[in-house]
Amino acid sequence: APPREDTRPSEQGGGEASGDAPEWLDVLGSGLLKKKTLVPGRGVDTRPRKGQDVTIRLKATLQDGRVVEENPALTFTLGDCDVLQALDLCVQLLEMGETALIMSDAKYCYGAQGRSPDVPPNAALTLEVELLAAQDAPDLELLSGKEKIELANRKRERGNFFYQQGDYVLAINSYDIALKVIGSSSKVDFSLEEEAELLDVKVKCLNNLAASQLKLDHYEAALKSCNLVLEHQPGNIKALFRKGKVLAQQGEYREAIPILKAALKLEPSNKTIHAELSKLVKKHTDQKNVETEMYRKMLGNPSAAGAPGKCKDKLPWSIPWKWLFGATAIALGGVALSVVIAARN
Repeated sequence: APPREDTRPSEQGGGEASGDAPEWLDVLGSGLLKKKTLVPGRGVDTRPRKGQDVTIRLKATLQDGRVVEENPALTFTLGDCDVLQALDLCVQLLEMGETALIMSDAKYCYGAQGRSPDVPPNAALTLEVELLAAQDAPDLELLSGKEKIELANRKRERGNFFYQQGDYVLAINSYDIALKVIGSSSKVDFSLEEEAELLDVKVKCLNNLAASQLKLDHYEAALKSCNLVLEHQPGNIKALFRKGKVLAQQGEYREAIPILKAALKLEPSNKTIHAELSKLVKKHTDQKNVETEMYRKMLGNPSAAGAPGKCKDKLPWSIPWKWLFGATAIALGGVALSVVIAARN
């Protein structure tokens, strides 16, 4: 995940808890995430590295002492945001065999949403953690089709969790990891069914990625994600709908309307698409009216003076063309006669 300014573990701690040692380590320097060693480990050299698969024993309790989670062997990839941020940030500071107590603000646990039904909103947690094992993550090229599908789905589901929590940056991170797993080269042959399932997971990740990018107003990135979906599935309703929304947000109403119409044709009963399309058509009409008014002001308003009508009455100074022709002929004749007389003299 992209490092946050306030989520970088510190090697040196802050103050002490009330009472004697051991000391509390202020992991982020903000007092919102603290760690205290209960049982020492085997040395700093045994700390796990980001990207490794770690296994921990976990017990999570609320401030009133209620246990909300117990897992004797929780395995996850360190640094991939597969678990609570409090764990992702603190487990990398544990030594092998170490048991530690972690006190975390809700910000690094389940946040303002909480976790129904046992973790209320904005709940701080106390985590008792023991580091049991750490090993390098498996080579993606050697994963079987089933293993690759399961891994990609785990990352995708984690992205869904962050999306529901409103943390769209971490959601994008998880979807990107899932797509990296799917797109990695393989030395193992997959069945047609596994290939089809991998494509299905890829399309889901791209659609969810586009939704997260839309939430952050990353329109070009969202448009790219939608187009990748439509390359595989031209009739994907979600991708068509989100592409239409992206173009609408960019003011491209003329391009967005036929795309939303195509989505509505595929699912005529979809009220969301229908409402979006109606809103878009109105915006497009308003835009055209504004442009028409602007051009009228730039070029003038010929209708203001009215269309020139046909003159029924001749102007006082108007001369019929026959009279004008006759007068011209007489004048030319007079000039010619003058020239002849002058020549004789």
